[in-house]
Amino acid sequence: MKRCLIIVIISALILLGGCSQSSGTKTSDGLQKISIMLDWYPNAVHSAIYTAAAKGYFAKEGLDVDIKMPSETTDPLKLVAAGKVDLAISYQPQVVMARAEGIPVVSVAAIVREPLNYLMVPKNSGITRPRELEGKNIGYSSLEFEQAVLKTMVKKDGGNPNKVKTTDVGFDLIPAITSKKVDGIDGGYINHEKILLEKEGHPVNAFNPADYGVPNYYELILITSEKEMKQKQSVIKKFWSAVAKGQAAVTKDPNAALKTLYKHEDSTFPLDHQVETKSLHILLPLMNNKTENYGHQDLSVWNNITSWLYKKGMIDKKIDVKKAFVNLD
Repeated sequence: MKRCLIIVIISALILLGGCSQSSGTKTSDGLQKISIMLDWYPNAVHSAIYTAAAKGYFAKEGLDVDIKMPSETTDPLKLVAAGKVDLAISYQPQVVMARAEGIPVVSVAAIVREPLNYLMVPKNSGITRPRELEGKNIGYSSLEFEQAVLKTMVKKDGGNPNKVKTTDVGFDLIPAITSKKVDGIDGGYINHEKILLEKEGHPVNAFNPADYGVPNYYELILITSEKEMKQKQSVIKKFWSAVAKGQAAVTKDPNAALKTLYKHEDSTFPLDHQVETKSLHILLPLMNNKTENYGHQDLSVWNNITSWLYKKGMIDKKIDVKKAFVNLD
C-alpha cells in the first residue's frame, strides 16, 4: 500500500499517545538528559555522534546523551512523533510524507546531503543507462518510493518504465542480484551494498537518481517533534553543536573516528572494518557542506522533493516546507 509506513506511524501514535519520557531531567552531576535514536545499528554514518561522545563534546555542552538503536525501520520517526525520544535520524522523503499526513515532525539538520540509494546492475550486464532496463526485472526493498524513483529514472532517460518489471525482495537486495533472481536492484546504498557486492566479486554499475530526473534530496536528516523543538530548542542546538565538532574531528582523522565507532559495534550487527572504512570515505564529501555550516538545509531542496512526491502521487497535498525544517546555525 502506498502509505503503509504512514499508517503504521499513525497507529503507533494512537497507542503511544499520552506516554512521556524522562529526557528532560538532569543527572546527578547536572547534565541535561537528551535521547537520540539512530536510523539503524551503529555504522560509519554515525561516526560524528560517537566521536562527540568520546571526546566529551556533549558533556562540555552540559548534555548526557542516550544513543538508542531502533528495533524496526519505522521506529525513529514514530517514536519522535510520539515524544518517546527527543531526536532521531530519518529520511527527508519520509518526513515530507509524514507531514502531509499531519504528523508533526520537523528536521533540524541535514546529515547526508545527497542520495545514497542508487540503482545498481551487474557490470557484466551490458546495461550502461536506465533506459536499457526495458524488459528487465529490478528488485526493490518494499517501498513504493523506490518504484517511483526507478520509473522516473527510466522515463527521464528516454525509456518506457512500464516495460520494466519490479520484484519486492525486501531486505534481500544482495542475494537477489548475486543469485540473478533479478537483473538489478533499486534500494541499495553506495556506501554499503555496493561496497559489499564489489568485495564479494560482484562489481556493479550504479546510477544516481539525481542524474535522472529525481530531485536531489537529503538521504539522512536529524528530526524532532514540533513540541520538542519549541520546548527544548536550546538543548537541541547544544546537541548539534557537539555533533558538528564531532564531524570536524571525523573529517580530520577518519581512522581515529572509526576506531571509536568500533567500540560501539552491536553484536547482532557486526561491522566489516574494510567496508566501514570505504563507507566513511564515500560519506564525508556527501555530508560536509562546502558553503554553509554542517547540517544547514536549503529551502530549494525541500521544495523540490515535496513537488516531486506530490507529482508522483506519494502525497495528496503539498506541505508548507518552511514549517518542515529549522536551521540551527
